[in-house]
Amino acid sequence: MKRVIDKTVDLDLDGVNGNAFMIMGVWRRQAVREGWSDDEIQAVLTEAKSSDYNHLLATIMNHCESKNDEL
Repeated sequence: MKRVIDKTVDLDLDGVNGNAFMIMGVWRRQAVREGWSDDEIQAVLTEAKSSDYNHLLATIMNHCESKNDEL
């Protein structure tokens, strides 16, 4: 899957409640912390919501990269 925005947030979704709204909220808060613009955030969330739950999860995961994995 292609990224909507060629950026990722430092976020590991392991342990996050599987509810779609919770996933989007956690991701949005991290994107805001990292200085993403409202347009960038909205573009990712719009794409995530454009299909089913699996598409939402894949889109959000595609825009996450945990920096802790690099240790």
